[in-house]
Amino acid sequence: MKKILLTTALLSVMATASHPHMMIEDAYALAASPNAKAGAAFMEITNHSETADRLVAASSDVAARVELHTHIEKDGVMRMTELEDGIPFEADETVLLKRGGMHVMFMGLNRSLNDGDLVEVTLSFENAGDVTIEVPVDLNRKPDPNAHGAGHSGHNH
Repeated sequence: MKKILLTTALLSVMATASHPHMMIEDAYALAASPNAKAGAAFMEITNHSETADRLVAASSDVAARVELHTHIEKDGVMRMTELEDGIPFEADETVLLKRGGMHVMFMGLNRSLNDGDLVEVTLSFENAGDVTIEVPVDLNRKPDPNAHGAGHSGHNH
């Protein structure tokens, strides 16, 4: 029995060695109103590999365009901007995509985001490849009171 468990564990490690495992947790999406033309998705992503990776793109059929965004303060005004270089992940790092920080932006919504709907989102990582998740729409989710900053865990902003 121990030999079978050990073999299974080794095969599991070998299968993921060249494709780092990205764990996505606590994902949710929302839009400002039922007729909004834009929406966003937020989540916690952990790189459970021994090598760095980068989230380079996101896609979904819910919108005409999907981009990776963040908020940057310039001259005392917060502005949303695209993260053209993606979002880097160090080995064993957790990155928060949250309101007021980095997030997945849906632009040109093709339909309303109604509470309880599921939105299919594909996250494209430089090394791990594509990871497709179903993100629940949660219009009642309260913003994180600490939502400012870049969202890398362990960093204080």
